Amino acid sequence: MARWYRLLAVLAIVLAVGVGAAQGAFTLSSSSLQNGTFAAAQALNRFNCTGGDISPALSWTGAPAATKSFAITLFDPDARRGQGFWHWTMYDIPAGTTSLPENAGVPGSDLAPAGSVQGPTSFGAPGYGGPCPPKGDAPHHYQLTVYALDVATLDVPADTSPADLGKMFGAHALASAVLTVPYSR
Repeated sequence: MARWYRLLAVLAIVLAVGVGAAQGAFTLSSSSLQNGTFAAAQALNRFNCTGGDISPALSWTGAPAATKSFAITLFDPDARRGQGFWHWTMYDIPAGTTSLPENAGVPGSDLAPAGSVQGPTSFGAPGYGGPCPPKGDAPHHYQLTVYALDVATLDVPADTSPADLGKMFGAHALASAVLTVPYSR
């Protein structure tokens, strides 16, 4: 069953990425990344990892005019022996938003846009959980994605799985922009 959810989540991301590629102008960037990878501040701060657990600053441009809201994900397709791991889901980000400051991934933070929702992660709780691949693993390829959605809000229960949210984001995507960030310990 987990394999099926992983396949559907990856398919949703691939379809959304294809939609974004067709637009050609929707881009995502981060001033928090150092030399193309996460800084220690963005790494997880639990499970023998000693990072700051601070979500990276993100900014995007070129969203389609019909965008009604945005969603953000951080997904590690290399984790769990290829099953993947959701580190962050955030949605109902108002359409006029073009950036998130560092640490906007803290639930209840006033750094997140008003009305936005921190969705659940594979850690079992909402909010940002930084990367922490096993020591000695080859670099994992974390996918930071911003989706331009065709709905203002997603009417979903708070306990909706991150994989199901990923599928919804893909289904409602007008476009998406992806930063693939390698990271290892």
